[in-house]
Amino acid sequence: MTPDSWSMESVSRNAIELADEAVEFAGELNVGAFDLENGATVIDFGVDHRGGVEAGLLLAELQTAGLATVQTRMGEVAGAPFQFVELSCDRPAISLLCSQKAGWEVTVDGFEALGSGPARALVADEPEFRELGYTDAFDLTVLTLETDGLPSERVAAEIAERAGTATDGLYLPVYRTASVAGSVSMAARPAELAAFRLFELGYDPADILGASGSAPVAPVAASEEEAIARTNDALAFGGQVTLRVREDFDAFDEIPSNAFEEYGAPFAEIFAETEWEFADVDPRAFAPAQVTVDVVGGPTYAVGETHEELLLDSFDLRE
Repeated sequence: MTPDSWSMESVSRNAIELADEAVEFAGELNVGAFDLENGATVIDFGVDHRGGVEAGLLLAELQTAGLATVQTRMGEVAGAPFQFVELSCDRPAISLLCSQKAGWEVTVDGFEALGSGPARALVADEPEFRELGYTDAFDLTVLTLETDGLPSERVAAEIAERAGTATDGLYLPVYRTASVAGSVSMAARPAELAAFRLFELGYDPADILGASGSAPVAPVAASEEEAIARTNDALAFGGQVTLRVREDFDAFDEIPSNAFEEYGAPFAEIFAETEWEFADVDPRAFAPAQVTVDVVGGPTYAVGETHEELLLDSFDLRE
């Protein structure tokens, strides 16, 4: 079931004001902004520039096309004070599945990145778009790139061509996973992972009415591989989600990460087993630790569990 209002919603239109804000306040955010020769705008959230927590929050807003509230709070991991990110949205099918999800693999002339954000909806060739019947149309767009280098004119041209936009209408926020913005934006993903797991299990994503999630901000790691493992640990062993849904379902207990047969192994080990070929990892591993599902007018389910001791090891926390 697809609400009629979705045909009026442009995630790219929603994100452009946020992209302009990032450019305007680049200095205050500790990010860099510059135009490539073909007119595409690169915003460096954490490659050559330091970025920070506020930059990471804005990055998460860009990824969700401004349709989610993203903020930080203080919490604890096994008794140690830690910063958490909280995300809440009332349009999860669009903001999480059709925007925030890292569903665009960019590979151009040796440059590799995972793309998130509203530009995905201009292409709309992933299964969730077909299920929801949602396709965006706008002449400006944003694709955030998780990578360890800055994109070239050739990369921007390839992205713009696939998205059906001019290069001078393209914004490319870029960040390393091993950056503050990378850790913060990853901590904003538990709800997206839960929504996508439900979709993979056969649940109609249009019946997910609201989603909230939180996860600890993983300490910035020394390398990209360590950062990728550590930030995924933060989600799988510390991520907590509440979903409000329209219909009951017999597989809510398969949403959290403990449904994965190898649950309890840190992601550094999981990725090493596949020689860092992410596509070879069981998709059940990419899930939040704990989920509460509120069926409107029906039961409420609480499934999964956090694993704080594993987080202590992953975060290299020393007393």
